[in-house]
Amino acid sequence: MRAFVGLGSNLGDGPAMVRAALAEMDQQDFIHVVRVSSFYRTAAWGCTDQPDFTNAVAELETGLSPEDLLAVLLDTELRLGRERNSIRWSPRIIDIDLLCCGQYVSRGPNLELPHPRMHLRAFVLAPLLELDPDLFIPGIGSVRACLDRLETQDIRCLE
Repeated sequence: MRAFVGLGSNLGDGPAMVRAALAEMDQQDFIHVVRVSSFYRTAAWGCTDQPDFTNAVAELETGLSPEDLLAVLLDTELRLGRERNSIRWSPRIIDIDLLCCGQYVSRGPNLELPHPRMHLRAFVLAPLLELDPDLFIPGIGSVRACLDRLETQDIRCLE
């Protein structure tokens, strides 16, 4: 199955943490990192009083179910030092979001696919557009149309 994940870091060396997460994912059984977008520097979203993020999106090929893939991604975050707290959108050493898995749609308590806020975030849409300009987000629309509808967000390509 084809899947896309968003990666971000705003603590420590952001680009190095994103690369470490990509390497960890690619070493897992049943996951292959196919392509990675450019890295982007973006202003924090949600809780804005924090350092800017390094963000990227990766295309994966996986034999795992979406639920099992999410479990691997959460475990990867923990192995890389992610500490979860009760403050939503707080600074983090690594964040890996499962954005979409093919045309799979889920609104379960543990997994929402496609990611429920991906169409509102330029730091997700711009790298996705780079990887697949024709990608259609189930129930939402094309990545290009979503990005065109957004108000300007502070994002710039680092490469």
